[in-house]
This record gives sequence, structure tokens and C-alpha cells, in this order.
Amino acid sequence: MGSITLARHGEPALSRKVRLSSAQYRDWWARYELGGLKEAQTPPSSLIAVAREAGVILASTRRRAVETATALAADRAFTQNDALIEAPLPPPAAPGWVKLSPRHWGVIARISWWFFDHHQGEETRAQAQTRADAVATSLIDRAEAGDDVLVLAHGFFNLMVGRSLRRRGWRCTNDGGYQYWSARRFEKRGRRGRTNG
Repeated sequence: MGSITLARHGEPALSRKVRLSSAQYRDWWARYELGGLKEAQTPPSSLIAVAREAGVILASTRRRAVETATALAADRAFTQNDALIEAPLPPPAAPGWVKLSPRHWGVIARISWWFFDHHQGEETRAQAQTRADAVATSLIDRAEAGDDVLVLAHGFFNLMVGRSLRRRGWRCTNDGGYQYWSARRFEKRGRRGRTNG
């Protein structure tokens, strides 16, 4: 029985040090979704070790995740999967004079999406949960075949996949949080083995 590690991508290049209206944040998020990583980043040694030991490496198709996988996998092959992209963040409408940082707009958009089904024609929470459950099933299948699986994707979608894994009897044995380059390792309950410190 293998393990499943859900890791977040490295720090993106697009600056968060701006104040934006709701409409401007929507444009900012579109650029964020297309952008890559900030230059001159060094992946943490602990995550490099996880990548080295993984039997399977999967990455979201977003550029920031692909560049993260490239930095970690070295010359090894990895698989891109668009089922791993981030859940959408459409901001609610607000007067143009309301200017907030991308971080604050992200919190507002996520709360609106999660609790009030504010999706503006994009993927709904229910649809994203169905996608997360399907991803969890696929990861479990690979881990049960004996592979340690490393997923390089996005903070909130990783959280959703992690919740699905927990519901299926997997436990988080190493919680590195949800920051850039962070990782959370899951193992099947009752499995004995090493955990990365």
C-alpha cells in the first residue's frame, strides 16, 4: 500500500501587492491562472525527497503546477491532468470604489462560492466536489497498487481531495499546511510505514 502526498505549487510570479476592484480581480485571477512561477525559487529538500521516492507524479495542467513538477521531478516523467486544476474563484459584484488585495478578494470569493453557490456559470461547489471525489478514487487506486503518489496542484482543491481521502479511511500523517511548496501526506488507516518529517 502506497501513500498519497498532496502538494501545493511554488510561489507564482504575479504580484499580490495591488488593490483591485471586483472586476479587476476577475482579470487578475485570469492572469494568475495562466501564469508561471516566480524566478529563483528553490524547492524544499523535504519535497524533493518525496518526489524522488514517488512511484507516480501527477500535476495540474496550470503552468504554475507544471513548472513546480518540472523543478521537483528533475529528468523524471510526470503526468499532467486537468482534473487537478484549482476550484474557481469568481468574485461577487461590488462597486468600483471597493478596492481590496487579491488575498482578500480570494477569501470573499471562496466564501461566496463555498457557502452561497456563487459561481457565475463556472464550476459549482457540487461539481468540484464530484471532481475531487473522482480524483481521490484515482489516487487511491494507484496507491493500493503499491505506488507512493505525489500530486502537485492547488491549495483549495487539494483540501477538497484531502477531505475525500479522509472520508474513505485515509489519515493525514504529515501536515505541512497549505502554503506554497507545502505538502500533506496521507496513508490508509492501519498502514504501518515511515512518514516524512
